[in-house]
Amino acid sequence: VIAIQCLPCSIGFRLASADPLNASTGNKIDNNNKLFTLIGSTAFTFTPKIRLCKNLTSSCSTRGYSSSTRPRLKSMTQLSEVLLPSATESATPISLLQSNAFDEWQNSLDESQQAWIARQSFKAATGQVAWLEDEQGARVVCGWDGEANLSTLGHLPLSLPEGIYRIDGDLTAIQVLGWALGAYQFDRYKSVKRAPAQLVLPEAMSDTVGHAADAIALGRDLINTPAADMNPSHLAAEVTALAETFDAECSVLVGDELLDLGAGAIHAVGRAADDPPRLADLHWGKESDPKVTLVGKGVTFDSGGLDIKPAAGMRQMKKDMGGAATVIGLAYLIMATELPVRLRLLVPMAENAVSGNAFRPGDILSTYKGLTVEIDNTDAEGRLLLCDALALASEDKPDLIFDFATLTGAARVAVGTEVAAMFSTSDDVANELAKHGEDTDDPVWRMPLHGGYKHMIDSKVADLVNSAASGYAGSITAALYLQHFVSDADWVHFDIMAFNTRSRPARPEGGEPMGLRAVYHYLAERYGNA
Repeated sequence: VIAIQCLPCSIGFRLASADPLNASTGNKIDNNNKLFTLIGSTAFTFTPKIRLCKNLTSSCSTRGYSSSTRPRLKSMTQLSEVLLPSATESATPISLLQSNAFDEWQNSLDESQQAWIARQSFKAATGQVAWLEDEQGARVVCGWDGEANLSTLGHLPLSLPEGIYRIDGDLTAIQVLGWALGAYQFDRYKSVKRAPAQLVLPEAMSDTVGHAADAIALGRDLINTPAADMNPSHLAAEVTALAETFDAECSVLVGDELLDLGAGAIHAVGRAADDPPRLADLHWGKESDPKVTLVGKGVTFDSGGLDIKPAAGMRQMKKDMGGAATVIGLAYLIMATELPVRLRLLVPMAENAVSGNAFRPGDILSTYKGLTVEIDNTDAEGRLLLCDALALASEDKPDLIFDFATLTGAARVAVGTEVAAMFSTSDDVANELAKHGEDTDDPVWRMPLHGGYKHMIDSKVADLVNSAASGYAGSITAALYLQHFVSDADWVHFDIMAFNTRSRPARPEGGEPMGLRAVYHYLAERYGNA
């Protein structure tokens, strides 16, 4: 029988000593708030050790910027604040142990420690955690599969007691990022039950890790926010705030101003909603630097329009602006790390609603590029937003154009919910992105831009039709449609889920800006700021 004492929530605990007790004494709690736990003939003492920062924003150290100058959006979760830049005496050490080394490690322990490990049923299985006492004090042992990825530490921030920890041994940036991402909790509408555990960063760890954590948290926050609080005007405000944070230039066209521009497709998708459609256009960086343009689908809610979705298909459509959230997060990371590029961010935004002036099947829309598009299905609206934005992006003749969109269910059939489907006009770019996706635990998979399917988006009355009549190759025909609006640039199109359908270490269920890390690290390597 093990006696358990509930300690105040503002403190953690540690194994403080191993004092021999007579077996007849039993377990007891002394008057100094110590918990004695009998294991065989040995009692371990738990005493308060770890004092927590309940308010991470005001009390804890931050990475890269002082509290007065740190890039911050008002709606943004600051995951970087769980990463502490310097060692503290109170940090509890964590050792990573592979299961194939467990027997040798266990044999190195003394008898009382072996009994304690057995009591916890610890076998160093991946993700398994045990507490241990040695001459230096308390420490944590964590089972590990030997792979350096987000999962190495991603389960620990919300499973270990609140407090400060450090890792014994070397760590990669992706492992440290996993700790930060595992600390994510969406708390806009519901108070969280606890603060995440904090990690002391290894020496010489790049500030990029903290910036990447904040960028991904920003994308998650935007996706997780319901449509009532993330309509086109709200999303445009986020882009404007991003521009103000980094002294970027930004303009936002609203409603009928899109018609003046010639962006008839964006306007048509959003004109039925009370909150009118918008197009945000952000510029940052030196004019002389290589031009990189990001485009993200910003459908803040998708009812399907007049081709209305069933209830089950509509339930998660707050995430249909996941492409916009991804490029906003990616733009944040590029600017926070001062990547030497001339960045342009284009975010077309609309709610695909139903009203008397909603666009209809059979309508023919005029686009920014001058091509006409027949509407086969109003629920294929994302490509209508993207086509105007991509045509506008191409006018600058950038080196690279990346677009992200929650575009087709066909991509999910092809690669599932945890891999980003990728289409590209450049073999070299696609191959490098695939490599960086693997290196950063951000998987992408190239799909074919098969020209033989172009006939499927032909129209008898317009230049193109927005949705193929056939149910086959849906993600490919969507990409082929978009390709008509891109010119004079290497182009990469990501068809993403933007949502974790299950919780995994460092990847809680909910919004997820997929492909962000792969693209950023490709850009950092290509332009010399990796």
